[in-house]
Amino acid sequence: MDAEIERSRQICAHYGIPHRVISLDWMKDITTTSLVNRQGHVPDMAEADLGNGEVTSESAANVWVPNRNGLMANIAAAFAEAMDCGYIIAGFNAEEAATFPDNSPAFVDCINRAFSYSTLNGVRLISPVLEMDKVAIVKEAVRVQAPLVLSWSCYQGEEKPCGVCESCVRRARAFRKAGIKDPAAEDI
Repeated sequence: MDAEIERSRQICAHYGIPHRVISLDWMKDITTTSLVNRQGHVPDMAEADLGNGEVTSESAANVWVPNRNGLMANIAAAFAEAMDCGYIIAGFNAEEAATFPDNSPAFVDCINRAFSYSTLNGVRLISPVLEMDKVAIVKEAVRVQAPLVLSWSCYQGEEKPCGVCESCVRRARAFRKAGIKDPAAEDI
């Protein structure tokens, strides 16, 4: 089983909520992104490159999945409306919004406007960490005792995080700058 799916199952079990996997296998038929079609190479990243817009833009282009966050938000909104829930929650953040516009406050505003038309109960997308960078997110996660050992950041679908993809490097930098040991670091 894909590590990210397994970790999401464990997080759901931790909080006592149902876990469900929605198959989006058809995505591999419409995109060549390395996150969907695993024949492509997920770019490696050095921490020093995280501030280089050209490098991070190139990395983002390699892992961009067409309408990924829009698609997932709409699927979640359909479930939320059917279950009479008023909100769906995403982990969009300021750091990722710099290279991924579908992590930005503008995206959240636009998707919520769309939901006002596409859901009868006015489902809203919220992202409590929308204005935060990853360092602030790590500190807040520790403060609220989130099960960080169960979290998964790696772009690879292997058993252990690769430690060199942009997502792994951002995670490592955030924990280091926060002065907190990553409880999942022994997996790398």
